Amino acid sequence: MSDVRLTGQLECESSEQAELVVRHLPMHIALTRAEPGCASFEVHRTDAPLVWQVDERFESEAAFRAHQDRVAAIEWGRATAGIRRRYSFV
Repeated sequence: MSDVRLTGQLECESSEQAELVVRHLPMHIALTRAEPGCASFEVHRTDAPLVWQVDERFESEAAFRAHQDRVAAIEWGRATAGIRRRYSFV
């Protein structure tokens, strides 16, 4: 099995969206890092105040899919659903 690596940016359009990220991100990071198969999960605000850099690595495609399913079902997923994500697999 090969791992899944994702990199990209979370791009807010307003300070209100950015506030949603600030409010919900710590729990999202903690829950994601605790998931089986999560090898690394880093999210950092960039110099642009409405943009966060996201770098993820999961041990398998199944672990990544489980992460995506979990995210869709929790508060983070609902609260940030309208925020643009520009990710690519590496």
